Amino acid sequence: MNVIEVKKLSKSFGSLKVLNNIDLEVRQGEKIVILGGSGCGKSVFLRTLEMLEKPDSGTISIMGDEITAKGAKIDLIRRKMGMVYQNFNLFSHMNVLDNLCAAPCKLLKMPKQDAIEKAHSLLRSVGLSGKEYAMPGTLSGGQKQRIAIARCLMMDPEILLFDEPTSALDPTMVGEVLATIRMLSMQGLTMLIVTHEMNFAKEIADRILFFADCGIYEQGTVEDIFEHPAKEKTIAFIRKLKTIHEHITDNHFDLMRFHGDVQRFCGKYGLSPRQTYNMQLICEEIIYEFFGALNGSLPDIELQLEYSEADKQIQLTVTSTGDKYDPFEHEDNDVHLGVRLIKKRASSYSYDYSDNKNTVCAYF
Repeated sequence: MNVIEVKKLSKSFGSLKVLNNIDLEVRQGEKIVILGGSGCGKSVFLRTLEMLEKPDSGTISIMGDEITAKGAKIDLIRRKMGMVYQNFNLFSHMNVLDNLCAAPCKLLKMPKQDAIEKAHSLLRSVGLSGKEYAMPGTLSGGQKQRIAIARCLMMDPEILLFDEPTSALDPTMVGEVLATIRMLSMQGLTMLIVTHEMNFAKEIADRILFFADCGIYEQGTVEDIFEHPAKEKTIAFIRKLKTIHEHITDNHFDLMRFHGDVQRFCGKYGLSPRQTYNMQLICEEIIYEFFGALNGSLPDIELQLEYSEADKQIQLTVTSTGDKYDPFEHEDNDVHLGVRLIKKRASSYSYDYSDNKNTVCAYF
């Protein structure tokens, strides 16, 4: 059974076309993750499903009712869906319990005591029992988002829409929100999730939609999209997720920012703090190894880290223009620490010189 049917959906803002002739069918209980670059229409698409953005053309049916039809009872149809936003949208002047009970009491005419009991149960399920009388301003971002999820569930929706639910959170709080969504995914609810959390997407999705060019550019299973993308922009997007690229043309490049990038990259693929530190040190030292070989010339060094899903390895590639310089010819001493670390830590490494470029490649 299809719980969502979208046909020829288009939406523009002035002269800016955001969505163009989108067709989509979503089966009951399906978990769909929506990926794509910034500004590609992912959030606008979710908002049109609830008619928070009115489409220019096309139709949307929710559980068999067309929400885009003339005279449609939009508020009634919308109740079949729950939307979790980036920025929580809790009522700051209400405590947690009142935030949860307001909508079901007012819209569903739920008796207040029934709503309170349900709120207590949902707060237990999201790990926030005891926060009933807390004000939103006293909660962490992760707690606010879990409260927002519980508030959606108070209305017994058939469909949950998540619009980048972790994007406004400190990295330390992301896990608690993803754990809550993961728990809900086991309960048979239909979900559409816009997220940048790729490992989470791989774990939870039945189907991936990749948005580009004003619509669904490519779709498929997790394996289809992450391992065997067929179309050019999908391939570029997935490859970018798995790489760090640094082009250094100045001796005073921002080393601290680069270390932060490496740390996030290694964390994404499960490297331990010690392994992450070693990778940061190897990258830094091999860059300065080539700095030392340039004899005062301005650097033109490119460094790339790429993660391979197939063999769970990280490939380090460093290229430097200039005269031939093979760092592996040097003795293992503290002056050539990067070389020593590569020889010690890498499963394999190589050096090549061609087209006036030195290239070091190592696998970890």
